[in-house]
Amino acid sequence: QVQLVESGGDSVQAGGSLRLSCTGSGYTFNNHCIGWFRQAPGKEREGVAASGTFTYYADSVQGRFTISRDNAKNTVYLQMNSLKPEDTAMYYCAAVWRGLTASCGSWSQYKTWGQGTQVTVSS
Repeated sequence: QVQLVESGGDSVQAGGSLRLSCTGSGYTFNNHCIGWFRQAPGKEREGVAASGTFTYYADSVQGRFTISRDNAKNTVYLQMNSLKPEDTAMYYCAAVWRGLTASCGSWSQYKTWGQGTQVTVSS
């Protein structure tokens, strides 16, 4: 059974940095797109970054966030720099088998989700 576990969420001051981790089990990691999403209270969930053959970023995080993956460790990281209060949200990682989607940047295609990790950025 495919499982994803996020970690690394915390409370930080604006301008600070965090690194989130997403570790998967139960499937062949490198055959899957892995994406990071976030959902703030009262807002819809949005795609933040995704990793496959290419990497994809939402405009709001481009240049500040970096997604990377270590297939040997079944882990994807989200390095978040220059954090802003508007980055405050629950962050989730998600996976979809590459054979099911034309692009890892297709945010609506993700099938398997982790439980989330909270990021809070104070001004």
